[in-house]
Amino acid sequence: MSVTKGHCLCGQVTFEFTGSPIWCGHCHCESCRRATASPFTTWIGVRRESCRFTGVEPLIRQSSPGARRSFCRNCGSPVAFESERWPGETHLYAALLAHPEQAAPQFHVHVAEKLPWIKLDDGLPQYERSSS
Repeated sequence: MSVTKGHCLCGQVTFEFTGSPIWCGHCHCESCRRATASPFTTWIGVRRESCRFTGVEPLIRQSSPGARRSFCRNCGSPVAFESERWPGETHLYAALLAHPEQAAPQFHVHVAEKLPWIKLDDGLPQYERSSS
C-alpha cells in the first residue's frame, strides 16, 4: 500500500497516510482563508485511521464548535483540520506534502465566499458550499 508523507515548514511536525486520498479540493471559505492567510486553501481528505503524525505532535485548537485545526507549535504552520461534519476524515494541507504536485484538485468549494479577484478558469466543478 502506498504511503504519502508531509511536514510543516520547520519539519518538526511530520505526518503520513496510507492509501489514496478520499478527495482533493480548493476551499474558498473565509475561515480557511484566515487560518492560512491565503486566498484559498487546497485540502486533501484522508481516512482518519490511515493518517498519523510521525514527528512532534501538532498543537490542536478548537477553531469553531465541532472543528479543530492543528498546527506546529514551533513554526506555526497549519497542518490539519477535523470536523464533526466529516466524521472519520482528516483534512491535510496539500502544500505540505513531500510531493504536492501529486495532489490534483478535483473541485472548488465555498465559491460563494471566494475573493472577487480570484478568477476560476481551470474547468473544475464549483460548489457554492461544501456538502455534508
